Amino acid sequence: MTHAPTGSANVLTRPGAGLTTRISDSLRDVDQAITSLRDFHAWFTAYRDTEQSMVRHIPFTELKGWRFEESNGNLVHDSGRFFSVRGLRVRDAPGSVPSWEQPVISQPEVGVLGILVKEFDGIPHCLMQAKMEPGNHNGVQLSPTVQATRSNYTRVHGGRPVPYLDYFRNAARHSVLADVLQSEQGSWFYRKRNRNMVVKTTEDVELLDGFYWLSAGQLHALLAVDDLVNMDARTVMSCLPLTDPALPDFRPPEGDPRSLYPDGTDTVRSALTRSLVPGHGSLHSAGSLRNWFTGARADFEGEATLVGLGSLRGWHRSEERISHESGLFFDVMAVDVKTGSREIDGWTQPMIQARGQGVTAFLVQRIEGVLHALVRAKHEPGFMDAVELAPTVQCTPENYAVLPAEAAPPFLDEVLSAPAEAIRFDTVLSEEGGRFFHTRSRYLIVEIPPERELREPDDFRWLAVHQLSELVQHGNYLNIQARSLLACLHSLLCQTRGE
Repeated sequence: MTHAPTGSANVLTRPGAGLTTRISDSLRDVDQAITSLRDFHAWFTAYRDTEQSMVRHIPFTELKGWRFEESNGNLVHDSGRFFSVRGLRVRDAPGSVPSWEQPVISQPEVGVLGILVKEFDGIPHCLMQAKMEPGNHNGVQLSPTVQATRSNYTRVHGGRPVPYLDYFRNAARHSVLADVLQSEQGSWFYRKRNRNMVVKTTEDVELLDGFYWLSAGQLHALLAVDDLVNMDARTVMSCLPLTDPALPDFRPPEGDPRSLYPDGTDTVRSALTRSLVPGHGSLHSAGSLRNWFTGARADFEGEATLVGLGSLRGWHRSEERISHESGLFFDVMAVDVKTGSREIDGWTQPMIQARGQGVTAFLVQRIEGVLHALVRAKHEPGFMDAVELAPTVQCTPENYAVLPAEAAPPFLDEVLSAPAEAIRFDTVLSEEGGRFFHTRSRYLIVEIPPERELREPDDFRWLAVHQLSELVQHGNYLNIQARSLLACLHSLLCQTRGE
C-alpha cells in the first residue's frame, strides 16, 4: 500500500517558518502540493461513480429498530443509543417570536470529527475521505479523516471499525494542533457537541481506499465548489491554526477581481492577510468583546425544555412526515439506506429535511486596512449556553412568510441584494448529511466599502479575522454556521497559478 500519492512539490515556505506559517503559505499558493487539483477531481469523480449506495424515503412504519414511544410520542432507537427525536418548548426567547414548539434531535453523546495532518516536501497535507451520507443530495462529499458518533465508533451497530480512529483516540504520541468541543445546529439539535480535532503525525500512514491527501490550500480552494466539502470537514478546517505574527503584508497582483479598487492597490486578500496577525488592528479589544458577549449570555432569561414529541402544538404526524401546519420550517422524515462503503451495509433512520434553502452570510469590511467580519450574539434553543456568535445573517428566508415582518433578520436584504462586485464568496454548501436530508444553504461573504459607516446594533460587533480564529479554539463561542464561514473566509487567501 502506498503511503502518499506520487508526485513532488516545490517548497516555497520561508526558511525557519513554523507549522502555522507553512499552513498559511499553503493557502496562498494552492499549487504547492504533492498532487494537482485536476488529479483530485479525477480521483473523486471516479470514486463517486463507483459508489453504489441507494437512499429511499420511507414511511415511519418501515423504520427498523426505531419506534414512537406510546407515553410521549418520542421517536427513539431500540438500543437507547444513537439519537432520538423529541419535542422542544421555548419560552421568553429574545426577538419578535418569543415562544414556540418544535421537534428537535437529542443526541447527548460526543462524536469525533478529526483531520489528520502530515507534511510532504515541507507542505502540510490533510487526509480527507470521500464519504457517502444518506442526506447528501449528491451522494458523496469530502469529509474529515474521522467523522463518527460515539455509538458508531464503539460499534453499537455491530459494524466495521472506523479507519484512522486511533490517531485521535490516542493522540498523545502525535502533535495535537486543535482539540475543542464545538456545538452543532442549535435550532435542530438539543445541546449536541462534537470533539473537533486536528492531529499532526510524522508516522507513515497507510492510504486506504476512499481517502486522499490534499494540501491545506487545496482543501480550502475546494470550498468554492458547490456541495463538495461537507459540514463536518468545514468545522474542523476552521480550527486549523492560521494566525501568525510572521505573515508578510501580502499584496496580490494588480487587477485582482476581488478588489473594490480599480487600480488593484489593495484587495480583500491583503486585508485578510493583515487580519491574521494576532492583535493587529482590531476595532474592539479582546476585553471589550468578552464584556459584550458575556453580558449577552448573562442577560438571557429564556428557557428551552424537552417535552414529548407527541404533545407539540402546530405539528402533525402523517405516515411519512412530521410537519408544521404552515408547511414551512422543516419536516421529520425517514430513509432506508443501502451502501457498501460504510461501517455497515444498510440501515434505516429518521432525518430532518428543511423547507427551503438557507442563507448564511458574513458582511466584511476593511477597517484601517484589516479585514473584519460582522458577527451576531444569537440565541438558539439547543445551545448549552443559550447564546453563541453567529454570522451576520443566518436564516431560511421562506420561513418569514408566516412570521411578523420585524422577525426578519437585520441585513438580510443587504446580503441578498449585494452587487456582484461586492461578493467575495458565494457557494451552496450542504448541512450535515447524517441527520439532515438534502438540506443546503447559500454561504456568502459580502464586502462593504471601507468608507461606509455602519452602526453596530446592540447584538452585533465587528471582529477581526484573527479574533474569530482565536475564539474558535474555545468551545461554544462560534456556532457551526460561523465556523463554516470562517473556513470560507480563510479560503479567500487561496491563489493558484493554474494547471
